[in-house]
Amino acid sequence: MAILRTAARPLLASVFISGGLRTLRDPHSVAPAAEPVAQLAAARVPRLPGDTVRLVRINSAVQIGAGALLATGRFPRASALALAASLVPTTLAGHAWWKAEDADERARQRVQFTKNLSLLGGLLIAAADTHGKPSLAYRSRAAAAAGRRSARKAGHTVNAVVADRTREVRSAGHAVREHLPIG
Repeated sequence: MAILRTAARPLLASVFISGGLRTLRDPHSVAPAAEPVAQLAAARVPRLPGDTVRLVRINSAVQIGAGALLATGRFPRASALALAASLVPTTLAGHAWWKAEDADERARQRVQFTKNLSLLGGLLIAAADTHGKPSLAYRSRAAAAAGRRSARKAGHTVNAVVADRTREVRSAGHAVREHLPIG
């Protein structure tokens, strides 16, 4: 399974690296199609620039960088999530098949849209893959349970020590009273 994961990451990443490089070289060719989605994203996310060409370049840079990280196995979960996030606006802007007037163009765009949905599914699988290790949530719950057990054990130990010392003090008190003259 590890060999499959190792081989699949570069294959999945290659689409994003090549597409990101192509778009980064000529962002003006995709800017008109990206305009509606880019402006909607810029309006909803305050830190994004309003310039569509800059947004296209940012998206391209994310695809190249995260694609390279995924291909090399560095931060595979985070890079897969970054690629998934970059794929959504790319797909909505570039493959809006429902807007195409020509039947052949609609069919081509539908194929590309579906391909991108498949890529999104692969990225989500890659983002969820823990490489055989338990997830962070599982490890957190296990650590919390171990902490509770340890605290409970420490509490029992403290109670036992206090009970022993209490018996010793009572015993010493009885011994002292036996040696004291009465009255």
